[in-house]
Parts: sequence; structure tokens; C-alpha cells
Amino acid sequence: MAAHRIDDTHGAGLQSWLASANHPATDFPIQNLPYGRFTVGDEPGWRIGVAIGDQVLDLQHAGVLDHSDMARLLALAPEQRRVLRRTLSEGLRQGSPKEATFKAALHPQASVRMGMPFDVGDYTDFYTGIHHATTVGKLFRPDNPLLPNYKWVPIGYHGRASTLRVSPDEFKRPMGQLSPGNGAAPTLQPTKRLDHELELGLVIGQPSQQGEPIAIEDAEDHLFGIVLLNDWSARDIQAWEYQPLGPFLSKNFASTLSPWIVTMEALAPYRQAFTRPEGDPAPLPYLDSARNREQGAIDIALEVWVQTAAMRASGHAAERLSRSNFTDAYWTAAQLVTHHTVNGCDLRAGDLLGSGTISGPAPEQGGSLLELTQGGQRPLTLANGETLGFLADGDTIVLRAHCEREGYRRIGFGECRGTVLPR
Repeated sequence: MAAHRIDDTHGAGLQSWLASANHPATDFPIQNLPYGRFTVGDEPGWRIGVAIGDQVLDLQHAGVLDHSDMARLLALAPEQRRVLRRTLSEGLRQGSPKEATFKAALHPQASVRMGMPFDVGDYTDFYTGIHHATTVGKLFRPDNPLLPNYKWVPIGYHGRASTLRVSPDEFKRPMGQLSPGNGAAPTLQPTKRLDHELELGLVIGQPSQQGEPIAIEDAEDHLFGIVLLNDWSARDIQAWEYQPLGPFLSKNFASTLSPWIVTMEALAPYRQAFTRPEGDPAPLPYLDSARNREQGAIDIALEVWVQTAAMRASGHAAERLSRSNFTDAYWTAAQLVTHHTVNGCDLRAGDLLGSGTISGPAPEQGGSLLELTQGGQRPLTLANGETLGFLADGDTIVLRAHCEREGYRRIGFGECRGTVLPR
């Protein structure tokens, strides 16, 4: 798996001739090099760019690519991805003979408009956050929070790609049927229990063939990278509609992606061993490999921030709601790819696999308000005195993520920002 290899492009001492890429707080040092799509001014079409410091490098203008087709880029073989990463790294390093050419292809990120980083074909949402699943399960089944299949099979469902949008996003509060309970008839209303979900999105690169399952040893060859994903949820609509087939209108009204794809190659230094709690069943053989046990988990620190309309009006910055880590997931990225294809389902470049809500083991590490407020029964008190149960009109949720490891540079994912508008 080429994505696991660490080489000189990851070196902590590597510096760029672009000063902003060397700032210790930047999400986008030369060790990262995430991909996205952007436009300048009112020009039609999208350009492919790479984030470096506070700039974006136009890959066609720099002579790195001869096209602007992101699907074609995603479908590159692992070794081709590595060659491209090295070309970018060498061109952006201090002392590079390509400095003048690359410098002429830079645009300030503040001056461009970011688009969806890729055209999403099919969208699958998994349920890998065992702490989220347990906490939510306790709200409905206190004595049996996890169903018997959870520790054996990666749970997922197929979502809707048409309402995926890029950050910064705004969307109207969704409508749906709400049930008052007690056998009374439901009514059509705007949701009263709008929630965020802290997720990561796995971006499929190299496609597979229908009828040909992807072995776990090869699974990450088909993963191009990872984005942040806020899979907004209307909890009251969901409670009424989800049985027996799962969520429908409660989940398909909006999902927000961050604009930069952090590549699997950039994440190589932050791999960790994948372990199960003692006493839990081992994965079935098709979901197990020595490499997945040794390096299947990825240490990605995750954060959720909120800025209410009142905070914004008074000049208050966003306030952090929770922290968690992708290592808290019960299934690895490779296991999700393998399970998705074991029945012969094919994957295409640009398919998106959501991780499901990633929460930590502590109550304050919930990746959703459903967990943090115990279903709205214990609203949070914010620093400005406001209380937060579920999201109000005008509220903004910001997801952030980064990777850190001693001996390596910190890299980040940028922001995934979305704001609720009134119906």
C-alpha cells in the first residue's frame, strides 16, 4: 500500500519558499498538499488546486497537470499519486528551480471561490462510532444499546449525493412529518431538533469492477483521501420515519464537506495500530489483515465549534463543543471499503463513504448535540449565557481536524462550516 509509506516529503524539517507554509499553526504546510477545486472571479469551470500555506497552487498553470478533470486525478494508481506528490513537494521546497514557475501559479485562498472538491457519484454513510452508537442506543434501549450485529458487520446505508454541498454552506431548516406520540396523527412542520454530526468522508479514487470484491490488503489503494463531513440530522423527523428502513428525509436535506481532500499519502505518519477492546469478537477473516491490525487506524483529532446568531452579532468567536478522534471508530477505512464491495458492488472514482458520527468515550466528547445534551434534556450553557439544546436558526457549526505526531509536522483539514437558515 503506497499510502502507508513515509518518505522525505513528510520530513519535519522540510521548508517551503512560501513563508506562510512554514507557519507552525497552518493547516497546509508542505507536508500536507491537499487537493481541491476553485475558480477565480467569474470564470466558468473549475481548476484543480493544492493548498499550500495561505495560497492555492493552480496545477495546470504550474505545468503539473494538463487537465482539470478531478475524476481523472482521483482514479490515478497509487504509484502515480506518489509521483505527483513528489513533483509538488520538490517544486514548493526552498531552493527549488521551479520556484518562479510555481509562484506565478499561486492565488491567495482568500481571493478564490472553492467548489465541491470532487463530483460525488454515490454516497454511503456508515455507523463506525461505537461511542456514538452506544450513547444514542441508551436513549432508546437503556438495557440493550448496541444491537447484536454491530460488532460483526460495518453498519451503513445509502444516502443522497444531490444535497452534498461544500463549506461554507447555508441551508434552510428542513420540513418533515413530526409525530406528537400517543397515537395522534403526525403533522408537517419544520424540524425542532436539528443536529450536527461530526464525520469524516472517505473519498474513493481508483475504481473497482462489479462482481470483484476488494481484498482488505488492497482496500486503501482505492482510497484517494479524506474530507471533513457534517451529515446534518433532523432528530424528530428521524424518530418518526426511521423504522423499518432507516433515515430518509431526516438526513437527505443537507450534508456539508470541507473543500480540501487530505490524501492518504499525507496521512502516512499518523497511522496507528487497530485494536478491539478485550472480549470483543475478532473481525471475520475478510475484514482482517496483519497490515490493518498494525496500521489500520489513523490518528485524526476532531473538533466541533458553534457560533450562535447572538454570538456573531456581538462579535463573539465560535466556542468549542467537543473533541474526539478517528481512532475512536470501531471499523477502519480499509474495512469499510472491503465490506462495501464483498457482495460484488463496484466503487467509482468520486464515491463518498461517510464514517458516521465519531464520538469519544467521555460524555463531553459527543459528536452530536443528541449526545451532548442527552436528547435535549440537558441543554448546554455557552460562555455568553445562552443555552443550546438543538440548533436554532442562524446557528453556525464548524468542524475542524488535524494530525500531530512527535517528529512530524502538524497538518490540518481546513474548516467544514455550515449555517442554519430559517424556513
